Amino acid sequence: MEVEISANVPKLKENGKLRALKVISRVGQVTYRAAAFQGPNFVKKEIIARYLDAERQSQDKENIDITPENYKFHYRGERQTPSGDVAYVFQVQPRKKRVGLYKGELWLDSRLYLPVLEKGRFVKNPSVFFKKVDFERGFSIKDGLSVPSYITSTIDTRLVGKVELNISYSNFNHGDAAQTGDAATQVSSHQRSDEQLPDTL
Repeated sequence: MEVEISANVPKLKENGKLRALKVISRVGQVTYRAAAFQGPNFVKKEIIARYLDAERQSQDKENIDITPENYKFHYRGERQTPSGDVAYVFQVQPRKKRVGLYKGELWLDSRLYLPVLEKGRFVKNPSVFFKKVDFERGFSIKDGLSVPSYITSTIDTRLVGKVELNISYSNFNHGDAAQTGDAATQVSSHQRSDEQLPDTL
């Protein structure tokens, strides 16, 4: 899928925007292929790169699936989604303090029982750079899959105060990663942050 990440640092009056291709392998490894970046180098290295690395860590570590093993669920009723569909709303409480788990709400499509919205606060910060992370993550349902459509996040950081992130996803393709352009340079979140997001590829 294509990804656009906008980061705003109000305290410094700085912002930046990254456009990239996000590829998730069959075994769940995430890589980013950067297309372009606009903004100061600080936002690229210290905000966006750190966020992507924290995302990778939360997925690489322990099981963070939304299951009864990881969460307690409390049914809160039905709500209407922005698209006009009906969703079942659950209050979720993680059973353990683990990176990637959150306290908040889960909305499930009433027909397919797939996630359409998650929002809340992570119970354990994925990076020492972050003090607390609040988020809202929206999904669209395509071909029987729940696909991310956007994330809005407010991060309280230790160095620069509040950071606002807006991420949008488009052109989802459920195919073989090998067919999406292995000849392109891969920008993996396993790399150092100063090598992670070149301005252009």
